[in-house]
Amino acid sequence: MIWNKTIECMRREEMQKLQSVRLKRVVEHAYHNTSFYRGRMQEMGLTPDDIESIDDITKLPFTVKQDLRDNYPFGLMAVPMSEIVRLHASSGTTGKPIVVGYTRKDLSIWSEAVARCLYAAGVTRNDAVQVSYGYGLFTGGLGLHGGVENIGGTVIPMSSGNTQKQIQLMHDFGAKALACTPSYALFLGETIKESGIPRKEFQLKIGLFGAEPWTENMRREIEESLGIKAYDIYGLTEIIGPGVGCECKCQHGTHLWEDHFLPEIIDPNTLQPVKPGEPGELVFTTLTKEGMPMIRYRTRDLTSLHYEKCDCGRTAVRMDRILGRSDDMLIIRGVNVFPSQVESVILETPEFEPHYLIIVDRVNNTDTFQIQVEVRPEYYTDEMNKILALKKKITAQIQSVIGIQPEIKIVEPHSIERSMGKAKHVIDNRKLV
Repeated sequence: MIWNKTIECMRREEMQKLQSVRLKRVVEHAYHNTSFYRGRMQEMGLTPDDIESIDDITKLPFTVKQDLRDNYPFGLMAVPMSEIVRLHASSGTTGKPIVVGYTRKDLSIWSEAVARCLYAAGVTRNDAVQVSYGYGLFTGGLGLHGGVENIGGTVIPMSSGNTQKQIQLMHDFGAKALACTPSYALFLGETIKESGIPRKEFQLKIGLFGAEPWTENMRREIEESLGIKAYDIYGLTEIIGPGVGCECKCQHGTHLWEDHFLPEIIDPNTLQPVKPGEPGELVFTTLTKEGMPMIRYRTRDLTSLHYEKCDCGRTAVRMDRILGRSDDMLIIRGVNVFPSQVESVILETPEFEPHYLIIVDRVNNTDTFQIQVEVRPEYYTDEMNKILALKKKITAQIQSVIGIQPEIKIVEPHSIERSMGKAKHVIDNRKLV
């Protein structure tokens, strides 16, 4: 079942022609309407006339997350704010979010891209989809919401949390598909089992899971727990949100909708393109976005691309599972967490030394997130109520910055190992195999 057969099954030569036309158009748009891209291209001696086809993409400058922070909030918008009809955002290292803006056309493109994902996973206009990604500034909830409406399906806009009600309405409303993070899907499965409601009474058949790394073993556990087929959906806020790509029923990689989001794989050290099929860092150029186009955005995700036709009939390029990241960002329970975010909070809290250790693990397929913080000698005490007050204070401050609650462990002075070289602040014990 294919939503847009003309595009999803387009011959490679035709796709490259379409990409070339759209690349030239988006470069002209970005150059003439954003001082950031115009300045970058002028520094390199480039004008839009130098870009004739996708073969010229390597001439263009890269964009990185820091560029979005430096231009906070609206410096990368390529249309007047009167044409921006929605804003979304994700967390940044300084506490300021990464902001993206959408025109009406951008939202239409987004909902069409998500519609392709839904159809690829087997969702139709006759199905109810429970959207349990977070709504609000996070792109997950409203992104899936728009796609379900586009195909004519029924949206159950649950958002995240309130697990008992999630299960009740999933059962009572007859949800056919579930969209959420894979770790939350597992938790829902466990809670359904504990609820005593027979699984056969649920109509759930399909899951679209993303926003955090997950493994084939986790996929099998989710499928067994919920009695469904689990599909990986991929996206990132800076490009558009969820819907950049999705697995089809063959599950031989994630199809990327390359008529809208042109992917490249580069060597993260040399920044040069690698051969098809070789691993490297994933880079995207948005070919159709009006509000905030991205040119050669470095995702830091490490993967590879395959251009052979899929058994499902689609010719859209397929992406392997994400192998890891080329920077130090952690994805914990679907949320981007930077060690520098934690550090900034600790440095602003007078009761603590600037020494900390983040320990991330995975227990029962759910991420655990512990932060050990070292209290200053003058604040160290055996009085439990004072230690608990400190713990409550630092927990709330860190959660307000990163968006999720850590387990705080307050340790005595001088107990965290010092380093004469580069300090090790993160221990990630998760095994993604």
